[in-house]
Amino acid sequence: MVMPLAVALATPAQAASSCTTTAGPYQKQVEKYLGRPVDGRQSRTDCLAIQNFQINHGISPTIGYAGPVTWGVMSLKNAQKAAGHNPNAAGKCPTNKGRIACVDLTRQLSWVQDGSRLVYGPVPVRTGRDGYETRTGSKKIYWRNIDHWSTIYDVAMPYSQFFDGGQAFHSIAGSVWSPPGSHGCVNMRSADAKKYWGLLRNGDDVYVYGRKPGT
Repeated sequence: MVMPLAVALATPAQAASSCTTTAGPYQKQVEKYLGRPVDGRQSRTDCLAIQNFQINHGISPTIGYAGPVTWGVMSLKNAQKAAGHNPNAAGKCPTNKGRIACVDLTRQLSWVQDGSRLVYGPVPVRTGRDGYETRTGSKKIYWRNIDHWSTIYDVAMPYSQFFDGGQAFHSIAGSVWSPPGSHGCVNMRSADAKKYWGLLRNGDDVYVYGRKPGT
């Protein structure tokens, strides 16, 4: 079966490079996030801590600069952490449909509910970049392929569960926080995509809402 697919590769962070001595526009915020002394001045230790975060989260270039991309990922992780065990506190994902997979584009989170009961998650995801946004609204899973391969992007898409045209849940090998995002799919960590594969079936509901930062 040939289908239009949407996927993006997580771009690996560049190999560790020289540290910049320049303080970035988000220096104090980044220092606070990393538990560093908040003085707004770039030190060698500051740079190494920022660089390590960039490498671990697929952010390029990895020069330890506290710029908008690095702070954007940190802000997103703060919002994800704040969701705790009640990601649907605002009631934006409908809970009157039985089993449903919710996708919050704003916080880049997904979870599975069964009525009002949280079944799994929330887990971090990576959705469509600017120009390839993951489409919002009510969907249903209609096709699943555990070992799918994208013929468009020539890349593996394990645990693919399609819910809107070529847009699907599937795992990626890289970081789900790496910018700028997918080509529309909901990228997941391998363990989370595998869990979704076991929880969801064809015909199950998916609800996508919000707006990904930067789109």
